[in-house]
Amino acid sequence: MPPNLPDVVLWSIPAFVLLTVLEMALHHFHPDEDAAGYEAKDAVTSITMGLGSLVFDLLWKVPIVAIYTAVYELTPLRVPVLWWTVLLMLLAQDFFYYWSHRGHHVIRILWACHVVHHSSRKFNLSTALRQPWTSLTVWPFYLPMIACGVHPAALAFCSSANLVYQFWVHTERIDKLPRPFEYVLNTPSHHRVHHASQGGYLDRNFGGILILWDRLFGSFTAETERPVFGLTKNIDTFNPLRVATHEYAAIARDVRSAGSWSERAGRIFRGPGWQPAGRAVRTAAPERTG
Repeated sequence: MPPNLPDVVLWSIPAFVLLTVLEMALHHFHPDEDAAGYEAKDAVTSITMGLGSLVFDLLWKVPIVAIYTAVYELTPLRVPVLWWTVLLMLLAQDFFYYWSHRGHHVIRILWACHVVHHSSRKFNLSTALRQPWTSLTVWPFYLPMIACGVHPAALAFCSSANLVYQFWVHTERIDKLPRPFEYVLNTPSHHRVHHASQGGYLDRNFGGILILWDRLFGSFTAETERPVFGLTKNIDTFNPLRVATHEYAAIARDVRSAGSWSERAGRIFRGPGWQPAGRAVRTAAPERTG
C-alpha cells in the first residue's frame, strides 16, 4: 500500500505564480540597477521550459517507477512512513540530491540535461521554472534509498519538497540572511553563486535544501562579488527546443569529429570543458556555468 503523501509541487503552483508576479511588479516599480531583473522573452522561455518539463517528466516516470518498484520489491527492508522517518528521508534525499547535482555539472552527458537550468542570463523566480526535458539521467542517484526500503512514493514526495524549497532561492531581492541560516541552509546568496559564470564561482554550492553538504565536501564558496549569470558561452536563443537540446547537439558534433574512441568517450563522459591532450581549444567549446 503506497503512502498517502501530498503532491507538494501541485499544491505549490499558485504560490509560484503569485510570488513570480509580485517579484515582477517589484522589479518594475522599484528597480534595482545592479540586478539582472526580468526580460519578457526570457521569462516566457523559462515558464515554457517548466511546463514542458511537467509533460516530459510524466513520460520518464513510466520506466523510472518500474525500476524503482522492482528494486523495492526485491529488497527485504522497509522504512515506515512516520513523521520522524519522513524527516530522515528528506535528509537522505537531500544528500543524494547533492551528489546528483554535482554529477550533472562534472559529467558532460549529464550536464547536457542540467545546462538548461543555467541557460538564462537572468536570475529571478521565473528562472527556477527553467527545468530540463531530459531528466531521465537523475534516477540512478536515488537507487540506494529505494534499496534501503524507502517507498518510491515517499522518495517522490521528498524530491518534490526539495524542488519546492529551491524555488525561493532564485532571487536577487533577498540579501544575505542571518549567519546561522546562511551556514546551514541553501539561500539566495549561495544559489546566486551557483548560477554565476565567473571562474571562482564555477561548480560551487550544489546543495538543495542544506548547504552543509558543500561545506563538508569542499564545494562551498561564499558570495563576495556580484555574480554574472548565465553560461561561460551563452546560447543566445529563446527557442525552447534549442534550449532543451543544444548541448546534446554539441556532444554529437564533437563525437563525430573525434579522432579516436577514447576521445569520443571523453567527449561524452568527461567534464563539459574537457579537451584531449595536445589539442587546441575549439572555438565552439562546451558551455560551463557554476
